[in-house]
Amino acid sequence: MLTKDLIGLIANATGLTKKQVEELLNTYNAILRDNLMSGKSIQLQGLGSLEIKERNERIIVHPKTGERTLVPSKNQLVFRPVNNMKDELKKL
Repeated sequence: MLTKDLIGLIANATGLTKKQVEELLNTYNAILRDNLMSGKSIQLQGLGSLEIKERNERIIVHPKTGERTLVPSKNQLVFRPVNNMKDELKKL
């Protein structure tokens, strides 16, 4: 689903204009991003949680050449679905 489709669906469901919904989503995204960047985790009720975790450095091996390379540590965005969402995904 594209953002414009989501905006249209929310506008139809709430009676707000598409412009109002777009501003609301932009503000929502900015708040989520700011909180994630400051190290806080985000709980999305009924969906799961978002957080930034540090992935440790590790050594990888190129499958063809066997060359070993050190991959530095990095931050990674992690989504953890709630248990009932996991159960619903298994049924798909």
